[in-house]
Amino acid sequence: MDTLLKIHNKLEFLHPLHGFVEKGCSLSPSKPHNQEFRFGPKKPHLKLGKNGSLKARSSALLELVPETKKENLDFELPLYDPSKGLVVDLAVVGGGPAGLAVAQQVSEAGLSVCSIDPSPKLIWPNNYGVWVDEFEAMDLLDCLDTTWSGAVVFVDDHSTKNLDRPYGRVNRRQLKSKMMQKCILNGVKFHQAKVIKVIHEESKSLLICNDGVTVQAAVVLDATGFSRCLVQYDKPYNPGYQVAYGILAEVEEHPFDVNKMVFMDWRDSHLNNNMELKERNSKIPTFLYAMPFSSKQIFLEETSLVARPGLPMEHIQERMVARLRHLGIKVKSIEEDERCVIPMGGPLPVLPQRVVGIGGTAGMVHPSTGYMVARTLAAAPIVADSIVRYLGSETSLSGNNLSAEVWRNLWPIERRRQREFFCFGMDILLKLDLQGTRRFFDAFFDLEPHYWHGFLSSRLFLPELIFFGLSLFSHASNTSRIEIMAKGTPPLLRMINNLVQDRE
Repeated sequence: MDTLLKIHNKLEFLHPLHGFVEKGCSLSPSKPHNQEFRFGPKKPHLKLGKNGSLKARSSALLELVPETKKENLDFELPLYDPSKGLVVDLAVVGGGPAGLAVAQQVSEAGLSVCSIDPSPKLIWPNNYGVWVDEFEAMDLLDCLDTTWSGAVVFVDDHSTKNLDRPYGRVNRRQLKSKMMQKCILNGVKFHQAKVIKVIHEESKSLLICNDGVTVQAAVVLDATGFSRCLVQYDKPYNPGYQVAYGILAEVEEHPFDVNKMVFMDWRDSHLNNNMELKERNSKIPTFLYAMPFSSKQIFLEETSLVARPGLPMEHIQERMVARLRHLGIKVKSIEEDERCVIPMGGPLPVLPQRVVGIGGTAGMVHPSTGYMVARTLAAAPIVADSIVRYLGSETSLSGNNLSAEVWRNLWPIERRRQREFFCFGMDILLKLDLQGTRRFFDAFFDLEPHYWHGFLSSRLFLPELIFFGLSLFSHASNTSRIEIMAKGTPPLLRMINNLVQDRE
């Protein structure tokens, strides 16, 4: 749960709390997502109102949604010159945080890099939320514009968990400016286009762009997010989906402590006057995630943690309207609205393959939570160091051999085993109703901080994850234990089978 993607007339694949989407490629060799997102009613949920704003049939709230505003950085970009016919060391497809992080670090080592994106100066529209310690470890504290001393989880009307772990919102302009400035200083070239085709030769690849330009590169990095633009998959793709709707709003007042962000609010008393909505929510629950910036400004997001198929956006909006009304939150204006859909779990891409991936395209979303931004930024040095080591050394590798080494370092056996455990967790969450979900998180946040911190931040590996599971089971209520055993046994057996089969 760590990012947001703002959109108005089409769905993009990201979450405000957890992940991000890198855009820049229209190629879809694995052909998955023509079908992945066909959930919910086929007719549109929204219609245009005055001045191009969006209106929801279910509520006047969305009449306050402003027109989409696109902000660009005021940079003069050094452009890629195709007339020279040079082969760059690395071509990065996608200008999101992950792609820029790798471009920055590879170029720092003196290798030539070309970043390809249709909108290279565009400030990312996502609201990224992260745990402060994750950004501190990457020396990115200067890229947080707001921090909270802790977080709170409302399990139900009678149980609250206070999380003693600072949380922050990323300053999108600052983060992108910092990365872009370093890329420019290091000599990265930029090309404003979409990649529509890639042709591999023995020691280089040709990236054909929609403007007719061909970029030649020794290594290709796909950082295009959930579009899975160039990276190939060879297994059926049937993930769970995290779906969310959020607004950055000016309100008359709100009931939350401005020193704490609301990580999860599972209360459902706001639905007591609408039994149909309450029944739907009891089967596939949603929670509120909120960042209170002041007593008058707040980011509010209603989120379905994971479901298969994903919850229709219209249902989430209805629940959000009911929740705000119940909490007495009167919205005066909406600065931004955001819709996001995050595929969670599913198979990893083919390992190895010629194109290197990072982020959503490489299966790096946390299957149990939807978290990705910090995990992906932390993985950027691994990818960059591998490329530099195998491309820039005297015993340099090329083509398939080089890509295989990079993939091996990005997805070592311990990371694959970790992800398998997280997929096991997702499979359990998929089967829990509201009461079961409450019981689960009641036990989860009672664990020692080392365990829940490590689980949410992908710091625990299989040996510790086993102790995590045992500790969670011991903290769970008897009802929850029975439920976990009944609903978790098939996923557990599947996980064990996959772990046995996946060996070095």
